Amino acid sequence: MSHTIDRNARLFGDFTPISLAALNAKAAMLERLDNKYVIREAVLRAALAELAQHFDVLEIDGKRAFSYDTCYFDDDALHSYYDHHQGRRRRCKVRVRRYNDAQLCFVEVKLKDKRGITIKKRLDYTVDKYGTLDEAACAHIDRCHRNLYGEPFRYALEPVIEMRYERVTLVAHEGGERMTIDSQLLFRRGERSRMTPPDVFVVETKSANGNGIADRILRALHQHPTARCSKYCVGMAALEAVARHNKFLPALRKLEVEPPRQRAPELPPGLPFAPALQAVLH
Repeated sequence: MSHTIDRNARLFGDFTPISLAALNAKAAMLERLDNKYVIREAVLRAALAELAQHFDVLEIDGKRAFSYDTCYFDDDALHSYYDHHQGRRRRCKVRVRRYNDAQLCFVEVKLKDKRGITIKKRLDYTVDKYGTLDEAACAHIDRCHRNLYGEPFRYALEPVIEMRYERVTLVAHEGGERMTIDSQLLFRRGERSRMTPPDVFVVETKSANGNGIADRILRALHQHPTARCSKYCVGMAALEAVARHNKFLPALRKLEVEPPRQRAPELPPGLPFAPALQAVLH
């Protein structure tokens, strides 16, 4: 994906750089309201000049686009996936994320509180443990769940899907707001994989009230949040790992990773109607 990194570096060349330490001091945003937009490169380019007036770009060792690997975990019944599909307010998503350029790794637990605000809790992890959950990680997951929901986390988790993408991170000059811009998402599960087109971007805005500067800039370009655009859920659906995915169809279509429709079973020659319908007609 080096060509993607080079292109992203050019796209965000007019932004003022900011270090990781300064970014986290301004806007760690572990509790926030999120909006996700799926946009084309032409729309992103149209927004960049205005965004550069309000945001700095994360830069580390001269780089502004970074490679992320993420492994998501779920139980045998895929409760994390189906809780999201059914729109349940109380839900928990668990992943291990590896920051390839910085060689950092974290266990991340994402939950929703009663206000619909996303709460993300991180645990420092060693890079060699990527793709696994040790006892400390499981204790972290249980502790996060108990603290917010008042009950233990009851599911046995296992890795179910991996993904890789390139990310650019922006933070508002005044702090309190950040946005991420992801491209060329690659979903992998076993031997199967799907990738989004190179001119499609997932833009996520993170602010205290869900209506920040970036949201207003995108709205002025007639862009609106894409509902149910969870990378985990979209990836599972794109790789046909789930029985139901209708709630994620708008996001799947925008990302151009909609799974092929199942063909209706062919009828035997000379049988123009299904037997049940024939019975009705006769």
